[in-house]
Amino acid sequence: AGMKYFLQYVACFFAFFSTGFLIASTWTDCWMVNADDSLEVSTKCRGLWWECVTNVFDGIQTCDEYDSIYAEHPVKLVLTRAMMITADILAGFGFLFLLLGLDCVKFLPDEPLIKLRICMVSGVTLLIAGVPGITGSLWYAIDVYVERSSLVFHNVFLGIQYKFGWSCWLGMAGSLGCFLSGAVLTCCMYLFRDTNSGRLHSAQSLRKGYSPAGTILTNMHLPSSQTATAKMYAVDTRV
Repeated sequence: AGMKYFLQYVACFFAFFSTGFLIASTWTDCWMVNADDSLEVSTKCRGLWWECVTNVFDGIQTCDEYDSIYAEHPVKLVLTRAMMITADILAGFGFLFLLLGLDCVKFLPDEPLIKLRICMVSGVTLLIAGVPGITGSLWYAIDVYVERSSLVFHNVFLGIQYKFGWSCWLGMAGSLGCFLSGAVLTCCMYLFRDTNSGRLHSAQSLRKGYSPAGTILTNMHLPSSQTATAKMYAVDTRV
């Protein structure tokens, strides 16, 4: 039981920070950052929703939002938005399910099997949440790297070049945390499934064993099938 509680708390720890990392990654502005910091007097960051420029001397930051979501945007931007929002929603639901399934939470305290299944659903949801998260983050990072490498290879200088920034790293870390949390939950539930099933079976057996005395006596005096000889002896005995 102690190991089960420990694994649940470890999974809850990773799920909490992973969900926070994914949400922060989606709504921050540094998916791309300028790579030539020594030549620039400002730091330029691009996110999924806006672009910000920060002066390196006075720290003043100005941000410009992108056009409406209905406007035409690069495919990389649109798909990354969709995948990260999907990962945020799934990770949030997975974390909430995990809170309900923890043994320390007073929710369905007399139903250990249902709480076990809730933890299993939480683990599967977190595993699924990691898929769009890691796909969007890696795809965005690889696309930025390939674009920068192709410009360097063809000796093309556009005045500023970008590399993937800390928001992209947050997305990767959150996705990996979802995978780890989901794996811990599913393995935990698999390892302790037989133990909980055995306890439930033994409890049901005890409840069946304490049957009323009248039922036992009825079964003793009223057998289900009697032969003709037995019935005759029974009549003689009553006489």
